[in-house]
Amino acid sequence: MGYQLLAELVMALHFGFLAYVALGGFLAWRHLWAIIPHAAAVLWGALTATVGIPCPLTAWEDAARRRVGELGLPRGFIDTYLTGVVYPEEHLLTAQLLVAALVLVSWTGLVLRLRRSAVV
Repeated sequence: MGYQLLAELVMALHFGFLAYVALGGFLAWRHLWAIIPHAAAVLWGALTATVGIPCPLTAWEDAARRRVGELGLPRGFIDTYLTGVVYPEEHLLTAQLLVAALVLVSWTGLVLRLRRSAVV
């Protein structure tokens, strides 16, 4: 497999992971076991956003892109593909809070569904 294809696949996987962090809690409404990997993904996402733990997906994509002569990801995945592209740079905190709100809504909804089914 060529490094260009590898870089593109890792980029797609990274976007999928971000979508899973934001929306994966809703899967637990149907499949309760899904809350465990979702909680782990949320924890990882929160740590990378707040503490600055480097994400291996970013490193893999960066290395693959550099292998084919591209600049790589000198600003990181979020800063390259989302900040300043999907939302203005000054709204990074707003975007992070929106993701946190989606997680909170999905987890609150799960608790309410579990309570309702326990009463019935």
